[in-house]
Amino acid sequence: MEKVVGFSSKTLIMGILNITPDSFSGDGMLQDGNTMAAVLDRAENMIKEGADILDVGGESTRPGAQLVTQQEEMDRVIPVIEALHQRFDVPISIDTYKADVAEAALKAGAAWLNDVWGLRADPRMAAMAAKFKSPIVIMHNRSKPSQADLQQRLGGRYIGVPYENLLEDVKQELLESVKIAHSAGVNDEQIILDPGIGFGKTVEQNLELINRLDEIKDLGYPVLLGVSRKSFIGYTLNLPPEERLEGTAAACTIGILRGANILRVHDVKFMARIASMTDAIIRSKRK
Repeated sequence: MEKVVGFSSKTLIMGILNITPDSFSGDGMLQDGNTMAAVLDRAENMIKEGADILDVGGESTRPGAQLVTQQEEMDRVIPVIEALHQRFDVPISIDTYKADVAEAALKAGAAWLNDVWGLRADPRMAAMAAKFKSPIVIMHNRSKPSQADLQQRLGGRYIGVPYENLLEDVKQELLESVKIAHSAGVNDEQIILDPGIGFGKTVEQNLELINRLDEIKDLGYPVLLGVSRKSFIGYTLNLPPEERLEGTAAACTIGILRGANILRVHDVKFMARIASMTDAIIRSKRK
């Protein structure tokens, strides 16, 4: 039984707002001279299209991406979070692994934390979730630059990533992150798990992880699935990021069937419709 309440009625849609110049998906809001008005317009459209949560990030996590300083990340995301919080009622999530950025974002109006390093990159991240009593997405991540293979058309992927047992290793490392959260005073009711699709996994490992997502769900926490436009789709279908809508839809559908509670997506309208239809089918009564 899930330890976090409120996730049983529907699959939630988390819309991605990348406040970066170098997003792998080509939607970074610092590209092409976008203004705050453009960011707010995109957020408003996402909400109209069905976004339940807005996820704001200021540093690209694609393989081979350049790291940004803490101050630069704050300069990118804090004004956006303040503006979103003033204008919209939906929860705002801050996509960061840095505790100082997380604290500033929560004070600016963010309500959720989304840590792609599962509380391991900054030992103070768990304390932020405990202090503000915010939901915290804990993601599995084994990314290493040395294992990244970059191709111009299809983007970055990981190769030769060793696991003794993929699902058991991912589950064990997620539970180790949960222990970090507990030790800082985070309650089970705040915790959401993310298997980390695309983060330190090969194409084949990503496919298996989605197909066996129910084993992550069996850990007892709500599950967030982030597959949108990712390179495992591109390498499977031989398609660039802008042509991965159908592949994303297939992965999201299987994810919901395997127990995903939240989908983190770029194409909100399409994935919200797919989630609603899939929800209707799996929640229907058998004659």
